[in-house]
Amino acid sequence: MGFSKFCAGNLDIAGASRVIRKEEIEKCRENGVEFLELPMAIDGLAVIVNKKNQFAKCLTIKELDKMWNTKAEGRITSWKQINPKFPDERLLLFAPPSDTGTFDYFTQAITGKRRNSRTDFTPNRNQNALVQGVIGNPSALAYLGISFYMQNQDRLNLVAIENNEGKCVKPVPIDNVLRNVYNPLSRPLFIYVNKNNLKTNPSLEKFVRFYLENSWKWVDGVGYVALPDEAYVKTLRKFERGETGSKFGKAKPGEPITNFI
Repeated sequence: MGFSKFCAGNLDIAGASRVIRKEEIEKCRENGVEFLELPMAIDGLAVIVNKKNQFAKCLTIKELDKMWNTKAEGRITSWKQINPKFPDERLLLFAPPSDTGTFDYFTQAITGKRRNSRTDFTPNRNQNALVQGVIGNPSALAYLGISFYMQNQDRLNLVAIENNEGKCVKPVPIDNVLRNVYNPLSRPLFIYVNKNNLKTNPSLEKFVRFYLENSWKWVDGVGYVALPDEAYVKTLRKFERGETGSKFGKAKPGEPITNFI
């Protein structure tokens, strides 16, 4: 919804928890919208289970793919089907809905394809509701932004994910997200700015500059991970140069985002 309005020229700024897609870039181009892609922070997507779940301590990408891809729909309904060492208990899944950046990023990172997720899960845009779904169901699993786990960590179990190096890693301590060892479920967060409107609206230019110069102070307070100091310096320079287009579309899940600033 945010990108559709942004690329139609109806928004000055769009916050995004995923990279702008090729078709959205084309829509922006059709409508004469030049944009600046400005990374603000990093988020780790947490995989959570009920406090009574003592078996799903670490999941591989292959196991998560088996759990979430479209082929699992109506077929993968038990934890034992994910791993024969797990109990034969009903698998209950909770996640953000399909029109969210969190859903898009997780699906791409885990299954390797967009729109490749099963649909027989309980969706909710309110991630606190996802937390409550897992708290209330011993056989449940959900994925959501790390801040929602941090706020409820005494009532949830955090699942480690086997990363690209074959190590079981959790997104806490937060340094695991910053150092990119929690991959591929660490993701950049952005604002996209309409460059056309910057030229005609001095207040917009002042707001974006203020945001870039101060956002590092706020991200930790809302559960995100601040970028390295040099990344904010580079982002501010990118803004001052008026550098348009997307570099992050070339990034693969798990790559350090500082490589693309």
